[in-house]
Amino acid sequence: MRKSALLTFSFFASILLLTGCVSIPDSIKGTSPTPQEDLIRVMNAPQLYVGQESRFGGKVVKVINENGYTLLEIAASQLDDSGRPILGAASTGRLFARIKGFVDPIDFNNHWVTVVGPITGTREGKIGGAKYNFITVDATGYQRWRIAQQIVSPPMPVDPWIWYGPDRFHHRGYWGPPPFGWYNPGPARVETFLTE
Repeated sequence: MRKSALLTFSFFASILLLTGCVSIPDSIKGTSPTPQEDLIRVMNAPQLYVGQESRFGGKVVKVINENGYTLLEIAASQLDDSGRPILGAASTGRLFARIKGFVDPIDFNNHWVTVVGPITGTREGKIGGAKYNFITVDATGYQRWRIAQQIVSPPMPVDPWIWYGPDRFHHRGYWGPPPFGWYNPGPARVETFLTE
């Protein structure tokens, strides 16, 4: 009875943790329940999306300070369910996000960011020596992300017949001395992710 209560509690705690992980930060929620996140679609017909709220993110490759505002040139990538750029994903294109006021380039260059705001059109520019039409967004909010790492251990087996004491049944295979063998979880891995 006690074991089943503990398993039930663990199950619901896991669900709460998972649902908590997919919430979008207030800074990039915006006002629309479904902001445009498909930059490739917007690049194919930008005039159709002018005025529509969008949420894009990626790596900042350049910061341009102009009078009264700052442009972030972002190499965009797909976002996950919580609005974070997906590390290792291919770039989907470039955009300029316009932020009111001055932001110091040192705080944004080569950092990961997500912006939310209406699409305003396109702006001609260059990537290296090639001409490029950048999608432009008037950012009403943004979230800067930092890179973090954690060690992830392989999962342990879930088996209701594992031996818990002298009066409990011991399932052969996972635990116990040879010839039944020890459970070998293998090496732990380092996971890199974005966080607030």
